Amino acid sequence: MEAEFADPQDYWHRLAVMNHRIGRLVFAFSVGLIVAVLSYKWITNPAPRAERALEEATVAMARQHLQDTVADNDLEFVDPLSPDREVGKAYVYRAAIGWEVSGYYRRGDGDRWHAFLIGISSSNEMVSLKVQDAALVEQARDNPLLEALP
Repeated sequence: MEAEFADPQDYWHRLAVMNHRIGRLVFAFSVGLIVAVLSYKWITNPAPRAERALEEATVAMARQHLQDTVADNDLEFVDPLSPDREVGKAYVYRAAIGWEVSGYYRRGDGDRWHAFLIGISSSNEMVSLKVQDAALVEQARDNPLLEALP
């Protein structure tokens, strides 16, 4: 042993290099394990899927309320369930009243896109509806939940 490690500094240097290699392996394994555990928890978390299902149900109710108000079952929609960035952005988000859904609709290919913002209560009742549609201005005078802009 004396011939192999004649210089004490050489012995400590080799020991430090070996510990450094072990330290790198332990560090890499630890980081990999932490990333794997956090990824698994993020993927298996049911809260985002439940929130998405609630948002989809709210958008479906908003479509139904809009079709009932416009009195046309052949509406085309651009909303969070069927986005089209060329027409405009569409959102669904929580609000004090429950939910608000924004988007666009039209009655057919010859019609232009009309912007809308609909408020839906937690019990899926329409609380307010704002649209940019000249055809609904007359109807808005009789309906306190409807606000129509030409």
